[in-house]
Amino acid sequence: MKIVRWLPALALTVSALGHADGVSDLKRFLSSTSGVQGQFNQVVSGKPGAPTQISNGDFAIQRPGKFRWSYRKPYEQLIVGDGKRVWLYDPELRQATSKQLSAALESSPAALLAGDNALDKTYTLRNLANRDGLSWVEAIPRSKESTFDSIRLGLKNAQVVAMELQDHFGQTTKVFFSGLTQNPKQSADLFRFTPPKDVDVVEE
Repeated sequence: MKIVRWLPALALTVSALGHADGVSDLKRFLSSTSGVQGQFNQVVSGKPGAPTQISNGDFAIQRPGKFRWSYRKPYEQLIVGDGKRVWLYDPELRQATSKQLSAALESSPAALLAGDNALDKTYTLRNLANRDGLSWVEAIPRSKESTFDSIRLGLKNAQVVAMELQDHFGQTTKVFFSGLTQNPKQSADLFRFTPPKDVDVVEE
């Protein structure tokens, strides 16, 4: 079973109580960031006894609304947001699924990364205590239609280095980022997708 998630970056200041004003840093980072790219490692775990799924790849984001999330191992899979629609391409299944960007971004982790700066309209944000040497921010989706109960972002040295996503099915997805570059020069082709020939296309 292949699990698809999306997501990236911020800033950090530690208070005397051992907490950080991550919410303010997150908003400030997003307001000054037009894009970010890097690599990720992802671990998905379910209920006790369920197998753990591990994957990795690279990503690029150009705000607002454009992103590329590419899984390399153990299966190739590509997610591209072109500003209007989001494409999910599975080379093994020879299938590409397309949906409206607004439907794909609303109350999803991608909204934190590729959406606009109006986070308070979509999430309830709060600072959490420092953990594992990181400053943590929790984002609770306001919409009941969201598939996630909560999203937590771990920050260090002015960058997001981890995310934890808890969904309604008892699964926890942890994403660890590396090699992050803020506001890089990015080709427009990164955020375009044309289905290859002989691929089934499903529009939602």
